[in-house]
Amino acid sequence: CLLACLFLWCLGDSLYRKLQKPTIKAEPGSVIPYGRAMTIWCQGDLDAEIYFLHKEGSHNTQRTQTIQQPGDKAKFFIPSVTQGHAGQYRCYCYSSAGWSEPSDTLELVVTGKGTLSGLPSPVVPEGGNVTLHCTSHSNYDKFILTKEDQKFTNSLDTEYISSTGQYQALFVLGPMTTNYSGTFRCYGYYKHTPQYLVRTRPQSIALTFPLGPSRKPSLLSHQGHILDPGMSLTLQCYSDINYDKFALYKEGGADIIQSSSQWTKAGLSKANFTLGYVNHSTGGQYRCYGAHNLSSELSASSDPLDILITGQIYDTPSLSVKPNSSVHSGENVTLMCWSMYPVDTLILSKEGSGQPPLRLKSKFEDQQYQSEFSMSAMTSTLSGSYRWYGSRNSSLYLLSFASAPVELIVSDLSELKGCLTILHLQQILASIGFEML
Repeated sequence: CLLACLFLWCLGDSLYRKLQKPTIKAEPGSVIPYGRAMTIWCQGDLDAEIYFLHKEGSHNTQRTQTIQQPGDKAKFFIPSVTQGHAGQYRCYCYSSAGWSEPSDTLELVVTGKGTLSGLPSPVVPEGGNVTLHCTSHSNYDKFILTKEDQKFTNSLDTEYISSTGQYQALFVLGPMTTNYSGTFRCYGYYKHTPQYLVRTRPQSIALTFPLGPSRKPSLLSHQGHILDPGMSLTLQCYSDINYDKFALYKEGGADIIQSSSQWTKAGLSKANFTLGYVNHSTGGQYRCYGAHNLSSELSASSDPLDILITGQIYDTPSLSVKPNSSVHSGENVTLMCWSMYPVDTLILSKEGSGQPPLRLKSKFEDQQYQSEFSMSAMTSTLSGSYRWYGSRNSSLYLLSFASAPVELIVSDLSELKGCLTILHLQQILASIGFEML
């Protein structure tokens, strides 16, 4: 029966146009990552009884689908897309009246895995240069760089880097103008099968321009600078300038995260960036930028904000204080820290303080790594709980476990003198028979 149908199909225009030309579409889209499930839908005349899906270049009809109810669409499901599925497809439908015309062509593109990064940073000052680095472990012949609005397209032959085992292409952009700012993608392909691409995730390239220190936004963490793994982290960027959106960038990262701003009753524009539960990859230095909707440019950056993750070095420093953890105002205190584990830096943090922790270079003495921090003319504002952490130069934002806390108590000497004076007066009055209520 199938051979008979194919014979009728080959008779030509005399049997065409008996049925309405079917439509064809891919779900979730015609560009599909390797290994992902997808569906090709075909819908034609209400009288259609059988649908055929044909791939260009194939000698045989790929698939058939018999319709159970009049008007039903044909569903061609692919549970796991491979390179062999890439290509051009058309569908036909058949009824007792004959064959339909072929549908329009559906080009299915199968994408692989690759990375695109901006070097040295995707945030580029106007007039500066940036290199877009496209890489993949697959031995593609070429990489194509495209801009979201399709105004920029370039291609380069790949080169193999033996040290990383990857194929790469370096696209140099600059001097940067507003025309470059936007989102780029990189595609790799084989010359003999251009429908199979490796597509990277989008990489945003943004411009910065100096507005002066008073115009830059501020960045803060409500959870503090030092976090334990598993804690939830949200960074807030805000400004007294009415920015429409804010952008967050992690130093050395590949992405710029953007978020629409909200206008507060205090007259500030702000945006929250929820980074989720932290782990070792969350540690780093963050900056944020303000932007307006009608411009692709960014403001000057905020001051940097360091996020440090504990428990990444298997060590717990020790802490001591001299002369004592309870002192009077105006006296001096020294906090000492030491570790048996090799650490380059010892970090002192006061719990609940919004200030960045203090970094001190360690020195190796008496078979241990140690440092100390002296505070003179103590005041009550320095009271609180202090901890030490260790870190290494190779991973500045990954810390050891925290030392045991020490609680500094600073007594106001003037209040103490007042208490002593009242006590002395009570003793005098008691000696002559008076009592103070």
